[in-house]
Amino acid sequence: MSHYSSKWIKVSEPSPHVLLVELARGPVNAFCTEFWAAYGQLFEALTDDGYDVRALVVSSVFPKYFCGGLDLEDAAALGARGTLDGARAALSSRKMILAFQRALGAPERAPFPVIAAVHGHCIGIGVDLLGPCDIRYAATNTKFAIKEVDVGLAAGIGSLAFLPNITGNHSLVRELAYSARSFSAAEAEKFGLVSKVVGGGREEVVKEALELAEFIASKSPIAVSGSKHLITHSRDHSVPENLAYTGAWNAAALMTTDIGDNLAATMKKEKAKFSPLSVDTKLSKL
Repeated sequence: MSHYSSKWIKVSEPSPHVLLVELARGPVNAFCTEFWAAYGQLFEALTDDGYDVRALVVSSVFPKYFCGGLDLEDAAALGARGTLDGARAALSSRKMILAFQRALGAPERAPFPVIAAVHGHCIGIGVDLLGPCDIRYAATNTKFAIKEVDVGLAAGIGSLAFLPNITGNHSLVRELAYSARSFSAAEAEKFGLVSKVVGGGREEVVKEALELAEFIASKSPIAVSGSKHLITHSRDHSVPENLAYTGAWNAAALMTTDIGDNLAATMKKEKAKFSPLSVDTKLSKL
């Protein structure tokens, strides 16, 4: 998978149709512009290439750090707008912030499920990164913090948009955002940020996430991708709107050969083999 790996992102395929994306910017995976741009570009490339990925796990190569937050030196450089007047400086900053948001939001736009396997410290941008992921697992050693207020900013890349919807607990999200206090994996599971806490650290949570990814990858890509799209649609629309949209979506999806392939395999007591989601799949340069 060297074709998709980059300076600070390691991409491997531990089982068919399952990718493991490991963040690897030493020493703590602090995000600079080049790093977050590469992260967003990875998901765009996989989608544009039609690579036959059916589930993807995001983790870190560093056992003690999933993400140490924002690279403060890089942030200071971005904030320096030279001789620009206030309005133009604000427009320039807004452009950068929106690009940052789009890059970290890339997993939500991907047609395949993205599972975050979190461990160690997950600070600031690390929490922002989790919102656009479909499923979140955390090791028992994980420590989270929405840390931006300690820098002098409101969290601006996703946490404040995603966490109230994910957890349904505005009181606690406000407490965590205003105080920047740390919270444990157990607390994150209790209020719904993660769906499972895995005993141990990096090795254990990545193993569990990959097992889930492999199981999901055995399902119909049409069904899984459609489910992802419709669940996301339901978050931002009323129930009647989502039902109407689902009706139109599934009217087309019912024409898939995956249904027949699945029924035939079930009758034979075999595992179904499904075609790639994209008809334009390109071979990766291994």
